[in-house]
Amino acid sequence: GKAYVREKVCQEYKILGKENFRTLTIIDTSRKYSNGTFQEIGHLVREIVSLAETCCADGADPSCYDVGSTALSEKSCGADSPFPAHPGAARCCGQQGLERKLCLAALRHPPQPLPRFLQPSDRELCHAFRLEPREFADRFLYEYASSYSQAPLPVLLASTTTFLSMVSTCCISPIPTACFLKEKLERKTLSLLTLTSNRICSRFSAYGKDKASFSSLASLAQKIPTASFKELLPLAEDAAEVASQCCDSMAEDCMQKKLLEHTARVCSALSAQDRRFAACCQGKNLMENHFCILAMPPAPATRLPQPPEPTNKELCAKEGALHATRFLFELARRHPSLPEAVLAKLYDSSGKLRGECCSSKDPSACWDSKHQRIAAELFPFLAKADQLCGMYHKLPFLEFKKRLRDSLAQPQPEPSPAPLEQLLEQRASFASSCCLPDAPPLLCASKVGPGPSCPRGAAPAL
Repeated sequence: GKAYVREKVCQEYKILGKENFRTLTIIDTSRKYSNGTFQEIGHLVREIVSLAETCCADGADPSCYDVGSTALSEKSCGADSPFPAHPGAARCCGQQGLERKLCLAALRHPPQPLPRFLQPSDRELCHAFRLEPREFADRFLYEYASSYSQAPLPVLLASTTTFLSMVSTCCISPIPTACFLKEKLERKTLSLLTLTSNRICSRFSAYGKDKASFSSLASLAQKIPTASFKELLPLAEDAAEVASQCCDSMAEDCMQKKLLEHTARVCSALSAQDRRFAACCQGKNLMENHFCILAMPPAPATRLPQPPEPTNKELCAKEGALHATRFLFELARRHPSLPEAVLAKLYDSSGKLRGECCSSKDPSACWDSKHQRIAAELFPFLAKADQLCGMYHKLPFLEFKKRLRDSLAQPQPEPSPAPLEQLLEQRASFASSCCLPDAPPLLCASKVGPGPSCPRGAAPAL
């Protein structure tokens, strides 16, 4: 109810004070509306801070906050609203009163595909800081928070606070270069935590817990294909649990504490099996170890027999999802360069197929009718995607494009209606965006088309 909303905001305002409340509001609104402009975020921040300053003061009229927040929602719904635009706003504006305000407050933009924040040089930082300290701080908070909008709020708050403290300290230091070097070393763990938690929570937000667990499983399978399903599944489930507990948590140390515990478990389980994991895990800084594992490229392809396919009966049994996941795991370890976007689409497609066939009158007939086409189209498709990303990982970009052009110029079994140059740019764009370990999930999902069996039209970029 409205009393709760007012009490929550006013309690925060009184505990933090106006300036800290304003800082938190810039970070929070920049996260929520990560595609908004600096000016739009500024308008919204001024309104929110003004509302809190006026209505949370001692002796303020009890109706002040309700009246003010109603006026703010009216302004948000106006045709000339200065606030960040959102396609969901029209639905919210069709409601009234508290429902409208809560609906508007729940809106948020999808995350940016790739962080746009580029840290200037130390000299440029100090020049901008000396020129206009407040403007510099506000713009930094906006750019950083909108770039890493999926990182937990406490992580972003700590990271931005220490960065601004570093700038204000080092820009007045008699030896700024040495000062920046020292401060950056001290911030390294926090900087890595921001980068990795943004990536983890982006996937969790895009995929949900079960699919995020599969994403972690597939990634581990590609990095250490000699490890078994039984060994890797608990580690993948643990990674998804960290995201589930900490991405929306307001506890200051949740993400760092849980992520370091998870890293210790991964290192304990896999270091003895693989020298690359052993190398990543030998450092004393667990956050650096975790970042090393995340950035690890896929292992070279290993010669493994064709994976046994689950039976119709297994797929429709109580643990059908587990049998399907095990089969996809086997595909991932046999195709180590297969991009996450393709594996994620296969995961979705297998769920749809199980839902379709297992609920039909004759599940076996349903599976049999689809099996031949899937088998004929899926494996060549996977080999093609695996080859594209494998070539991208191994070669410098210009050499990659040259090899890609040569392969596309060869006679194809099914001629493509698209011109050679268009195909070349499509596939090069897909590879440079989606073959990477930190590929943006929503952007890459849009480059892999729909289809219950995934293959033929499923990846126009391939």
